[in-house]
Amino acid sequence: MTDYSDKVVQHFENPQNSGILENPDGEAIVSNPVCGDTMSVTLRIKNLTIVNMQWQTRGCPAAIATSSYTSEFVRGMSLKEAREVSREVITQGIGGLPRDKGHCSVLAADALKKAISSYENKQKTL
Repeated sequence: MTDYSDKVVQHFENPQNSGILENPDGEAIVSNPVCGDTMSVTLRIKNLTIVNMQWQTRGCPAAIATSSYTSEFVRGMSLKEAREVSREVITQGIGGLPRDKGHCSVLAADALKKAISSYENKQKTL
């Protein structure tokens, strides 16, 4: 794993917030049809703030690391702030990714946004 930053290795070897929340406020599953990586995200939201994000990812070390990093990064963010989290922000925060692993940060950003949309759609039906 010499092509990975120390932060990627740290999150891969010691992933944070892995799992699925029971009765989540928002949830999403996103897959990359090219590489086969799949990420499931569940959110706990209070007062329009993410208080917890848990995830399950099937994929390479970079996919697992970006999932773990994102779950830590967005904790305490407002939904508005979290919606602005891009693949570039995740890639920079994790210390960079090899060019052929950039899609992993896309997976994390897309899953987060889709889970936020899930929460917002639930609120419309209440």
